[in-house]
Amino acid sequence: MTANKSLLILPGDGIGPEVMRQVRRVIDWMAKRRSVSFDVTEGLVGGAAYEAHGTPLKDETMADALSADAVLLGAVGGPKWDQLPYDKRPERGLLRLRKEMDLFANLRPAVVYPGLVDASALKPELVRDLDILIVRELTGGVYFGEPRGITTLPDGQRRGVNTQVYTTNEIIRVAKVAFELARKRQSRLHSVEKANVMESGVLWREEVQKLHDSDYTDVTLEHMYADNCAMQLVRAPKQFDVIVTDNLFGDILSDCAAMLTGSLGMLPSASFGAPDASGRRKAMYEPVHGSAPDIAGRDVANPLATILSFAMMLRYSFDMDEDADLIEKAVKTVLASGIRTGDIMGPNTARVSCSTMGETLVRELDKMAA
Repeated sequence: MTANKSLLILPGDGIGPEVMRQVRRVIDWMAKRRSVSFDVTEGLVGGAAYEAHGTPLKDETMADALSADAVLLGAVGGPKWDQLPYDKRPERGLLRLRKEMDLFANLRPAVVYPGLVDASALKPELVRDLDILIVRELTGGVYFGEPRGITTLPDGQRRGVNTQVYTTNEIIRVAKVAFELARKRQSRLHSVEKANVMESGVLWREEVQKLHDSDYTDVTLEHMYADNCAMQLVRAPKQFDVIVTDNLFGDILSDCAAMLTGSLGMLPSASFGAPDASGRRKAMYEPVHGSAPDIAGRDVANPLATILSFAMMLRYSFDMDEDADLIEKAVKTVLASGIRTGDIMGPNTARVSCSTMGETLVRELDKMAA
């Protein structure tokens, strides 16, 4: 059996614990059938952490995240905690993880599986074989810029301020990740900003272009305004391969790309920090979907995005491409057989629960490993 790899699991809120239980099935299967074992620690984040400890993320859990080889997170948040003070809200736990782990590069693939072509809102010919990767800068920009806040003006009006700010180094390090990923795919990269109206966009465009000209001339680089990119994603999405963009636009565009696939329940993500002296990156993996409190506890959630996030973890944190390929192939086969959770139902398909989807996937892995 290979040496254990340390994994911190943070199920979070809403459907997080339900989908994470199905990942546990896959982890158990790997230990039995692939002789790969993980040292798994489980912790609380978000609303669950607030209910237990009065904070969305304990210092001890933060320390566990910093020491783990990888972190797998479910989802955080829900209306139950909307009235909490800003610093106590569930999302602050997630933002603290990203900030203190310095997870500056967020990878969001948008892949249309053959069995789900008809689940997309777009015509089949627009999305068939679609495979896009969006690289979003995650620790800078308007979500973290200063000054920020809400103030009352002398005339009694209130003013909300958020600051969009980027430095050269912040732009270059995320662009490098995108260029390197593009090299492993089709060697095509779109860099997206609003250089026509924002100085931060001008800087972004100039720095990405300089990096391309010095180090990545083998990659085809195109610049695009964010509003045009949103339009092109629903007009002709297959023109894209890898997209790199800032925090705000990446948040919006990745959700837009997500719906090209038919369901947020199908989409994984990964967030990376800078490599250390040994080349190891801090990393956190999570599904793109939220906590979906309206269906929590009903065993109807789609676990595939979380399972595919685990596959991304195998690929990027542990160089276990063969095992990642196995899981992704099993997902494709199960979907092709017509098995569906409610969010991806279609004609002539069979609706199953969250737990049954997990069981079906493990059975398919058994067949493939036989």
